[in-house]
Order: sequence, then C-alpha cells, then structure tokens
Amino acid sequence: MKILKWLSISDRFIKKYLDQKLAQFGINSSQYMYLLKVCKYPGILQDSFLESFYVHPSNIVRMITTLEKKEFLTRVPYENDKRTWRLYPTQKALDIADKIYEICNEAETLLTAKLSPDEQNSLSNTLYIVGKQIANELNIERKEDEFDE
Repeated sequence: MKILKWLSISDRFIKKYLDQKLAQFGINSSQYMYLLKVCKYPGILQDSFLESFYVHPSNIVRMITTLEKKEFLTRVPYENDKRTWRLYPTQKALDIADKIYEICNEAETLLTAKLSPDEQNSLSNTLYIVGKQIANELNIERKEDEFDE
C-alpha cells in the first residue's frame, strides 16, 4: 500500500501548492488544465475534454461554466451539434497562460528535483501506464487524446 499512500500524498500536496500559486489569477488546481487547453487550442470542442481529463461530463460543464463566469473563456455553439460548444480563450486567459505554464513547470521541477532525466521519463511513462490500467479496470474507455501534451 506504499504506492497508494504516496500517490495520495503527492496528489494532495501538489494541489495545495498549485492552489497557492494560482490563486493570484483567480483559478485553482482543478481549473488550470482547462484554461491552458483552451488557450493552446482555440475553438476546441468541449467534448474533447472527456478524452483529456477522464472526468464526468458534469465536471467538465461545471469547470467551463466557472471559467466563463470568471471571463477566461467564451463558448460558441458548435455548428454541427448544438449540444456541444466551441471554446475560445479571452484576452484575460491569454495574458496569464504563460505564467500558468511557468507555475506548472516549477511544480514538476519541485516534484522531480531529485530524479535523473531518465528517472523523470520513467516516472512519467509509469504514471501513464498505471493511470490507463485503472481506467480500463473501471471500464472508462477513452480514445487517445489528439490534444494530449
């Protein structure tokens, strides 16, 4: 149970770290990924987040609604399916995106500071594999994300 323990501890503390660093922008550790994805892919379909973040559609709607209310993005109905939206960043979002990337890079550096580049790569690959494994076990099937970073 050592792996579960340290995954939980790492998750909890990295979220706390990100929440502290991102508070200056009015966002938190649950919202930054959505904001960055919209900034990187203006016009991205809201449904694309299903493949990216492995969360329930209601969570996506909640995050998008929150970011829209905070004026970080705008929604435009998708011409081919009025049940979904195209998402565009506002200037407010674009103005802070690079700073958020810096904070994320700092967080990853903090997490992996004592690891060699090979160990960092191995950790990344291992987390990907175990994440996919538990998703498969729970029958959470997603196609490979074309927007994965």
